[in-house]
Amino acid sequence: MPEGDTIFRSARALERAIGGKIVTGFETGLAKLARVNDDTPLTGRTIEKVESRGKWLLIFFSGDLILVTHMLMSGSWHLYRTGERWKMGRSRMRVVIRTADWEAVAFNVPIAEFYTTRTLERSSQVPKLGPDILSQDFTVAAGVEQLKTFAREHPEAEVGNALLNQRVMAGLGNVYKSEVAFAARVHPFRTMPTLTQTEMETMVDFAQRYMRANINDGSHAIVTYSGNRRTTHAMDREERLWVYGRQGQECRRCGTAIMMRRQGLGARSTYWCPQCQPWTGEGAAPVGTSTIVKRGRIGC
Repeated sequence: MPEGDTIFRSARALERAIGGKIVTGFETGLAKLARVNDDTPLTGRTIEKVESRGKWLLIFFSGDLILVTHMLMSGSWHLYRTGERWKMGRSRMRVVIRTADWEAVAFNVPIAEFYTTRTLERSSQVPKLGPDILSQDFTVAAGVEQLKTFAREHPEAEVGNALLNQRVMAGLGNVYKSEVAFAARVHPFRTMPTLTQTEMETMVDFAQRYMRANINDGSHAIVTYSGNRRTTHAMDREERLWVYGRQGQECRRCGTAIMMRRQGLGARSTYWCPQCQPWTGEGAAPVGTSTIVKRGRIGC
């Protein structure tokens, strides 16, 4: 599923391929985009830059026009050489941006809007994002301050939901939510005010480290995806994550069975180890969050 690292890689690939190029053709299956193209055609404009902001991808065209897309759960951007066969069917196409050498194709993109600089600032969700974890100027201290402020303003908020909130820190998705809480040994169903300074610092530090590790492809190749997301050091795709998607399996640290419970308004799946992430703070653990089942230990 697309998270901040996926969008960052997509924006980087698009920038390398079509950044600075002139649009030779534009096509869309979305009526709102088609109307803008009819009134102010994209053909002939220059693609000034492509960038990511959290889970949003922005393509800037000359003449103050910005295409903003969000992938949600199923969208993706693909790059093809001119004339190359697409890997998905045309019925899934939402946007095509053509240059002399490349076709950038958005498939299954559920959110795509054109903005100007002014309308983007006034009416979009993008300006309301918290600091982007993958931005060059992001710091652990800035992330901790965001968590502290959110904890003060929303004392009932649970850790897992706070990590997913893009207005706190932009970029983390459901996979990283569980992985970051595990790495920091924080129970994801604790409320935010129960966190210590050290726990907040550790979570933000791991969030930044994990996401940066998953955008480093070691090359200048034009690729939009570099393999399975990893938070462990294991190369085996079956061992790439600590807890996410591993309900009932042995914790890679202690051997306890990993648990899963739905969390938040979106009922997103949250995974944790009840031994490595014990319940602390005021009150009893919510039902279904504290059972510990011991199994054989395995190596980390």
